[in-house]
Amino acid sequence: MTEKLPDDRKTGTEPDAAETIAAALGSAAARSGLGALAQADQPNGKVLLEAMGGIRGIVEAILPGLLFLIGYTLTENLPLSLAVSVGVAAIFTAVRLMQRTPVTSALGGLVAAGASAALALMTNRPEDNFVLGFITNGVYATALLISVAVRWPIVGLIAGYLMNEGTAWRRVALKRRVFAVLTLCWAGMFLLRLGVQLPLYLAGNVEWLAATKLIMGIPLYAPLLIVTWLVVRALYRKVPAAS
Repeated sequence: MTEKLPDDRKTGTEPDAAETIAAALGSAAARSGLGALAQADQPNGKVLLEAMGGIRGIVEAILPGLLFLIGYTLTENLPLSLAVSVGVAAIFTAVRLMQRTPVTSALGGLVAAGASAALALMTNRPEDNFVLGFITNGVYATALLISVAVRWPIVGLIAGYLMNEGTAWRRVALKRRVFAVLTLCWAGMFLLRLGVQLPLYLAGNVEWLAATKLIMGIPLYAPLLIVTWLVVRALYRKVPAAS
């Protein structure tokens, strides 16, 4: 099923900005392991782990936050708990550098952990260790919602690149609708995190704030990633690429 696009899309030439963004998002997704997931016929454990950064990437994402939660719950010593959390992130980054393996995700985690720890120490409020996470979730949710509002859903940009279709999916009404819904689902995940965690932050409940950050991290991300993969694969089997 196809549907005519608005007048400014009829020429068949997509805006340069959208093409550039699509290529950048798709390239980043491919490097993160989503490329292998996009091409897989079945969502086996190995491919899914690769898409989430592998066991090593999962440990690097979870362990610093988990150690902060355990340390602060047991000692209520903010500097010590932050030092352990940031120190572990630094070790992960150093090991990757020594092994000359991709360091982007570990380095990003270290920078985020360091900046969050610095903010919490400056204010002497342990809950401020989570402020940058709120900002990140808010930015992601806003970007996703805006992409749907302007009819360039981010999930479509990524999927189109990974499925070797570019932005041609915009000429197929069903794909546009499905990608918009999937993009809204991802925005919903980030908004849900904010909806649950912000009240805990305002209440100063550090232990539950740290716990919910862990629970609403990979345990939410992984199922949504699988659902997105299943929907996209089914969509491309049912609806061929636009010519």
